[in-house]
Amino acid sequence: MRTMSSRADLLDTEAPSAPFSDGILGAAQVRAQHSGLLLRLLWQAREVSRADLSRSTGLSRSTISAIVADLLDTGLVHEARPGESRGGRKPILLAFNDDAYYLVGVDMGATHVSVVVTNLRAVTRSWATQSIAVRNQPEASLALITRLVDESLARLGADASQVLGIGVSVPSPVDPDRPGRLLPLILPKWRDYDIIEHLGARYDAPVFMDNDANVGALAEVWWGGRREGVDLAFIKVAMGIGAGFVIKGRIHRGRHGTAGEMGHTALDPNGPRCVCGLTGCLNTLVGSDALLARAKAGLVDAPNSLLKGRLTVDKLVDAALAGDPTAQEVIGFAGRTLGVGVANLLNLLAPDVVVLGGGLTRAGALLMKPLEETVSNMSLANAVGRTQIEVSQLGERGVALGAATMALEAALDDHTLFHSRGLATV
Repeated sequence: MRTMSSRADLLDTEAPSAPFSDGILGAAQVRAQHSGLLLRLLWQAREVSRADLSRSTGLSRSTISAIVADLLDTGLVHEARPGESRGGRKPILLAFNDDAYYLVGVDMGATHVSVVVTNLRAVTRSWATQSIAVRNQPEASLALITRLVDESLARLGADASQVLGIGVSVPSPVDPDRPGRLLPLILPKWRDYDIIEHLGARYDAPVFMDNDANVGALAEVWWGGRREGVDLAFIKVAMGIGAGFVIKGRIHRGRHGTAGEMGHTALDPNGPRCVCGLTGCLNTLVGSDALLARAKAGLVDAPNSLLKGRLTVDKLVDAALAGDPTAQEVIGFAGRTLGVGVANLLNLLAPDVVVLGGGLTRAGALLMKPLEETVSNMSLANAVGRTQIEVSQLGERGVALGAATMALEAALDDHTLFHSRGLATV
């Protein structure tokens, strides 16, 4: 079984403080740091010469040559073509091989499982999704994940040895001391299940797991057109409300992995009891179940409403976009209530960007206009005036892509993850 970890370990734990100058351990650490630096530069540049790598990093050409030789052995890098001459022989450009391996991203929501298989540039090669009551069916949910992964790889003519790593997004905080397990307070039926161990044993690949909002934030930073260094908050509006924070380029999880549980902030101390045991949580007002219950209550006085049969968030949004007054009232209520939470977030953290994701955001201006009006009325002028608030452009695959990105980010930091894997043949 390959070494397995949560992404929290990799992002939040500082590197050992052992000296680099003396001993085998120090030399190995230096080599690993330099390898990670070159690999990221090659990934970013796509094509670059050894001389340019030496100039941009300050490393000697002999050091560059030794590390590049090691990277060539992984299949990640190949010698592409001659570059432009600067007065001598034409340099041979090195190119990053985006299709050397596959990444698997699993989005395990409260009511669905989705699996994406991508190359090393997040280009989707396979996508599959299926509804399931994840909260109450751990065995069936794990079986569905493995079936969707197996079927996706089979469609590509690939096997597990060509998978670089697997990232899993979950609807629960992830405790760094128990990285493969879900929080029993939120998902009690998952108490005895370790997702990392299950998938790691099945696929013999590194597995990383994190909260869905954190993973959504990671996807926005990598694939949502964000520049490095931007402080960003991603808010996922789904069965519950979660937030992921990127501060100075790193996911902020808090001491026990519970930072960003925006859905469990209290808006009404006299409100209904939440599944977490608290009262008046944001989730009890604008979580999916709460909004659908509000819509159902509104139908008593709206016999001609477009909302018919079993209500879902998709049906609610469709009816609102079609002009249904009951649905529009529910969406407007959601926008105003979410706006209170976003305003508090701006006053506390003042991020550069707030991105909203989840099915409800498809309502567009019907949701965002009341949200922005509430934020404007309840935030400090200096905070709201400098923060962009927008809807994610990554669509339904965004969280799954973020999950796959956990494996990519880990591998770019430590190229040894690429060794002993089988090259993909895309």
